[in-house]
Order: sequence, then C-alpha cells, then structure tokens
Amino acid sequence: MTQISLRRLRQDPHVRALTRGARPHPEQFIQPLFVVEGIAQRETIPGLTGVYRETPASLLTQIESDLARGVNKFLLFGVPASHATHDIDWSFTAGQIAAVKKKFGKDLWLAVDVCLCSATPHGHCGVLNDSADHLDNAASVKELAAAALAYAKAGADCVAPSDMMDGRIGAIRAALDDNGLERTVLMSYAAKFHSSFYGPFRVAADSAPKTASGLTDRASYQIDPSRAGDALLSVERDVAEGADILMVKPGMPYLDILADLSRQFAHPWAVYEVSGEYAGIELLADQGLANRINAHREAWTGFVRAGASMIISYGARHAKEWLAS
Repeated sequence: MTQISLRRLRQDPHVRALTRGARPHPEQFIQPLFVVEGIAQRETIPGLTGVYRETPASLLTQIESDLARGVNKFLLFGVPASHATHDIDWSFTAGQIAAVKKKFGKDLWLAVDVCLCSATPHGHCGVLNDSADHLDNAASVKELAAAALAYAKAGADCVAPSDMMDGRIGAIRAALDDNGLERTVLMSYAAKFHSSFYGPFRVAADSAPKTASGLTDRASYQIDPSRAGDALLSVERDVAEGADILMVKPGMPYLDILADLSRQFAHPWAVYEVSGEYAGIELLADQGLANRINAHREAWTGFVRAGASMIISYGARHAKEWLAS
C-alpha cells in the first residue's frame, strides 16, 4: 500500500508558494481613516499602532503617504465637533471628502461611512424616540439618506451605511438615483454584530453610546452574536434594496457567517477586521508573544479563505510590505 505523504508539498518555501490556496493581495485592502474637527494636531488611538485621529491637514498628508506605500482605497470616518439629535449638519465630513477628491482625484477610491453615532450627543447610530429608550427607524433612515446624499455630492465614490436600520439601503439608493448619483457605489454593513471588539474604534470616532441616553448599548439594532439567521435575513433585505457590496463585521469571530453568506450570495464581500481584532494582534506582538507580520497575514488569509474579496483593515497601509515578506 502506497504511503500517503502530505508533507512533500510543505517541505520548502518554493513549493509552499506554488501550492498556496487563499492569497490575500494588496489590491484587496481598504484603509480606514479618521478625520476630526477641532483638534490642533493628530492624536494617537489606544491599541491601533500607527493609526491616528487626523486633522483635515494631516489627513491629506497621511493619504499621500499611504498612496506611496501602495494603498489607494480608503474608508473615511468623519467626526464633527457639533452634535444634533436630528436635522444633522453633514458639512464637515462632506468638506473633507471634497478636499481629498480635489487633491487626489482618481488616484484613490474613497468610501465614506454613513452613520449618526459620531454626530449625535447620545452616540447612537440613529434618532432616539421621545422616551430615549429606542431608535426611531423612520427618522433615522431619513437622516442617513441625507448624509449619504451629502457625501456622494461631495465626491465620495462609495457610501457605506453602518447603522443597521431597516430599509436604509433602499432609501439611500433612491436618494442617490433621484439626484443623478446612480454611479455611487453602495456598500452595506449587512451583517454587523453587537460585538465586544469595537473598543478602540469608539475612542477614535467618539462614538460610544452615552449612558444618559437611557439606551446603553446597540443590542436593539445590531445582530446578536448567537443569531446567525438574522445575518442571512439582513443580507437578503439589503440585496433586495440594491446594495452593491456586502460586509461582515467583525471578521475572525464570524468567519463561519462570512463563509456561509459568500457561498449563497454572488455579490462582492467585504470583511471588516475591526479595531479590537487588530489591537489584539498588536498587543500579542508588543508582548513578544506573536510575530506581528505573520499573525496579521494569518488573519487576512482566513478572511480570503472564507470568501472575502476585500478586507478593511487598520493595517492596510502595511499590506504590500507584509504580504511580500
């Protein structure tokens, strides 16, 4: 009986490279960026090595640096100084979009997060009802559509609603199409879970729910981690309403969700390696408990293996270097 050897194709780096299956590529990566109104200089973010809360000026400098490093796709989060409960002013983020597109034009692809959390005094992703114990879905969708329209008019290539309200994809698509912006790509945070891994992001975006609101977390609108079926229903809804790109967020705890959904829906799939995931690997590396590059590459390979065609990662600006090493 012939002995089966599984190790022959593992014995040297050349054959391992030739037989590798999932291959993350630098072109698949999207770099998140934070731009904050009213700060005097860029600020570090706990846990996110090399990622900053940027001023409008430093944002342009950072993008120029990222382009030189081979990154040309970005996801922008605007953090305005003023807050409102409704009729929100989206001009700060829209102004940054216009400035970025004026300076860099078609050299980059700019997606912009669409949510209310950084622009409201209560930190939630929508408009609170009068009792401040629930989000008003219709009022929230109205604000989200207004934000998406303002961003698209300012030059965003893609708008990316992350709020998880019912019906927001259809409303945003209609608003864009009715205003001659049918070419704007719509990337939906379609399967966004109520996760414990968002901590560093909430510092960066000033988006943690405020306890004074009476609604202390986002469990009433983000998906329960135990309910995989809700992810399927959310995706079915967003596909029917016109989403171009679908997303699973976070990444590693939900690889099963990504694998299942990417097999069922032939749309392009994004995965968001969220701040807590990325910071966890950075902490291991800082403590000498993991090789930084190898650990990040392993996580990225898992995303591609599960069906992601694009990866939103705080380490996107390192992807070209790390994947080549």
